[in-house]
Amino acid sequence: QVQLVESGGGSVQAGGSLRLSCAASGYPGSSYCMGWFRRSPGKEREGVAIIDEHGSTKYADSVKGRFTISQDIARNTLYLQMNSLKPEDTAMYYCAAATNGGACYIAWLAYFAYRGQGTQVTVSS
Repeated sequence: QVQLVESGGGSVQAGGSLRLSCAASGYPGSSYCMGWFRRSPGKEREGVAIIDEHGSTKYADSVKGRFTISQDIARNTLYLQMNSLKPEDTAMYYCAAATNGGACYIAWLAYFAYRGQGTQVTVSS
């Protein structure tokens, strides 16, 4: 069982930055996928960014060039650096993890076996 705890959310003005953290109790295996997805009222859950055990990353088109996912394996911590935030980035952000079965698909993040409770990000115009 992997427990994930997010932190770092808050309220910022458009153009601002936030860094989200996800503290993991462990990893779902030596090969894994970890990432962030978000959910806002009236919208489908959206995969934001994903990383695998090799450090390979993928991003949703909506955040490319603005968000950066990274990991500190020694500290079992996943990060999401969010820059140039827009009001449309307002959402609850969730950390997720799963065993890597061969590839990490950003669209599957919301369905990963391990998910945190989320941290709210609010961006005002």
